[in-house]
Amino acid sequence: MSDNSSSKCYRLQPHELKNTCDPEFYGFATTEEESPQEGIIGQERALRSVEFGLEVNNPGYNIFMAGPPGTGKSTYAKAALQSKAKQEEPPSDWLYLYNFTDPEQPQAVSLPAGWGETFRNDMEELVEDARTAITHEFDSGNFEKQRAEIIEKYQTKTTETLQNLEEEVREQGFALQRGAGGFTTVPLNDAGNPMQQEEYQALPEERRREIDEKGNEIQRRIRRSIRQVRQNEQEAKSAIRDLEKRMGSFAIRPLFEQLKEKYADFPQICSYLDEVHEDIISNLDEFKEGSDDETSRQLALIQGTGGSSSDTDRYEVNLLVNNSDTEGAPVIEEANPIYYNLLGKVEYESRMGTLTTDHTLIRPGALHKANGGYLILRAEDVLRDPLCWDALKRTLKDSCIRIENIGEQFRLVPTTAIQPDSIPLEVKIVLMGSPLIYYLLSTYDDDFGKYFKIKADFDVQMQRSDEHLQEYAKFIRSVQKREDLLPYDRSAVARICDYSSRLAGDQTKLSSRFNEVVEIVYEADGWARLQEADCVTVDHVAKAIEEKMYRSNLVESHIREAIERGKILVDTDGSVAGQINALQVTALGDYSFGAPVRITANVHLGNEGVVNVEREVKMSGSIHSKGVMILAGYLADQFAYDKPLSLSASITFEQTYGGVEGDSASVAELVALLSALADVPVKQSVAVTGSVNQKGLLQPVGGVNEKIEGFYLTCKAAGLTGEQGVLIPEQNADNLMLKDEVIQAVETGDFHVWTARTAKQAVELLTAIPAGERKPGEQFPKDTVFGRADRQLRQMAAALRDFTQHSDDTEHDE
Repeated sequence: MSDNSSSKCYRLQPHELKNTCDPEFYGFATTEEESPQEGIIGQERALRSVEFGLEVNNPGYNIFMAGPPGTGKSTYAKAALQSKAKQEEPPSDWLYLYNFTDPEQPQAVSLPAGWGETFRNDMEELVEDARTAITHEFDSGNFEKQRAEIIEKYQTKTTETLQNLEEEVREQGFALQRGAGGFTTVPLNDAGNPMQQEEYQALPEERRREIDEKGNEIQRRIRRSIRQVRQNEQEAKSAIRDLEKRMGSFAIRPLFEQLKEKYADFPQICSYLDEVHEDIISNLDEFKEGSDDETSRQLALIQGTGGSSSDTDRYEVNLLVNNSDTEGAPVIEEANPIYYNLLGKVEYESRMGTLTTDHTLIRPGALHKANGGYLILRAEDVLRDPLCWDALKRTLKDSCIRIENIGEQFRLVPTTAIQPDSIPLEVKIVLMGSPLIYYLLSTYDDDFGKYFKIKADFDVQMQRSDEHLQEYAKFIRSVQKREDLLPYDRSAVARICDYSSRLAGDQTKLSSRFNEVVEIVYEADGWARLQEADCVTVDHVAKAIEEKMYRSNLVESHIREAIERGKILVDTDGSVAGQINALQVTALGDYSFGAPVRITANVHLGNEGVVNVEREVKMSGSIHSKGVMILAGYLADQFAYDKPLSLSASITFEQTYGGVEGDSASVAELVALLSALADVPVKQSVAVTGSVNQKGLLQPVGGVNEKIEGFYLTCKAAGLTGEQGVLIPEQNADNLMLKDEVIQAVETGDFHVWTARTAKQAVELLTAIPAGERKPGEQFPKDTVFGRADRQLRQMAAALRDFTQHSDDTEHDE
């Protein structure tokens, strides 16, 4: 048996109910005299982690910023990365160029920052200049003159060939005739005229056979001559093509030589320029004719996916990433990291009912833009896309970015599509999310630890030190300056710091949920402007806090009304055995409030022990059920020293129709149960909250400010008597940041707040009767609560034993 209950409950003094910041602590009249805050406040652990992570460039040392929303993760991440990025050189530009060897695999090329845009412009000028030079060259008389000479040369050769053929045929006694079907031979008669059919038939058979043999020989000679003529035509065409290529190359060679000299330090660009030069020479008609044949272009598109939308689009440079205006390394924050926004995509165009694409329709993702720098992502957004997380890990594993459309992964029938070259990846990723997401990924994703080796933990609170109070004033000044707000006087700053401690729920802490603090900063400025004030004062801050609560406390007001009208049964005066006022906290989104709840206990003969009614009907959470079992263990420790603990007791939260969770009512349940056992009334003017262990020591709980204020408002509505108050564990004393109205009521003696260290201290306060201490080998003193409870348990044990014996005897007699 252990309780350590020698001392009584301690009544807290008004100054102990809140840690108030003295406005005189600040040496300025308004924040206009203060310098803005640089950096983030109170996150030393996270800052050290991030700074280290940014300095380590080894693979996998990406950063996960873990913390709830509003702790400054996003603001700090941007500021820290931008500061680091300014010290670095801008990364390379990335281009996609047409692949003349394999049009379905566009080639990726990198150039120093700014050179990509220059090269794109140079290529546009090159194509236009080439078109102009080629057109000028071929429109000149020199080309036509040389072309005519070639044609004349081969026409002469053809004419000679045909004349020789005709003479040979005549010498053999035949005439050569040209028709639509080609050359035909007709035998000549003795007069030298073409022989008629009748004349031929009249000839002797031997003569006809001789003519036929000569005719066949002549046909072979004609075929040889025709082949020679056609060869002359091919040679003429080839000579003309060679002429065109020579003149075309002569026209554009200076343009390419000039450009290759400019890009001599980039072998891949020079090789590409050589390929462009060869392609232009091979497609001079596109430049000579101006590419006006739309039908030809559309037919070319249908023939393959690598076709371009115009004759010269294949020479267009797709500047995928342009860092010409980037100062330092890029810092990219992707607000919507879906698959395509992260990894890029290949777009398609519809032409004549057919979807086509080429290298100019490749679009970058956030990884491309951040390559060589830093990328900020929100873990929840990345995980929401079913393909994005796996794609991100695959990219980090391979250290390169592959642009693959989602449809290609799930299409049952393979289709032809371009496959751009992958791009090497060198990026530092900062992933932001809640601690829960971090722990889930660490537990269930084996790859997570490989790629995010740095954890930066952002806390929700910081020490309320003088340094942090000063930094809070600087923070308010920075918000004021950034948003062009009214100045805040030092009383307003001090009140905001007190509100921050209230958010933290601790007199020794300040909240680092800066978004909630900034809301009050904004709203206080709004109320000051409505009153046409020159600066924001403590009254404006108090008004902002009050109105913020008022906007959210509709449900609370309905519950209070139900208590005031007697719909929810709560007594705030008098004493009742087996009944006590516990305190509960209801959280509704960003607003929580406390309210009293009645707990009742009944005791009767039996061996069922302590029955938790909520547990029996499955309305009790596991923590609450554990608290009731601990309570039963404490009773056994106190009373089962010389007898079995033979009782049946039921304990319940009255008028609760939802689930009950938590152990913060276990002290109240214990007192109600002891009151029912000892038949000792409990003060209804005192509400109690706190957890108890098996040794009777009280343990701290959450929400003490809301609970105390909730019971105060209930007592105020019923009428303050000077006897009312709340009992809390002594460890919760430094969590108190109560409203001024409650503190004033304590100061005037209308309301009280007590702390207790043990369950027996709580019993004495709530019953006004000593709890009782049992010496070794003795029983509890009779005139104490524990003595009365012990006597009642002894009587119940005897009665149960007698009843059991009587039942056994009756059964034996029967």
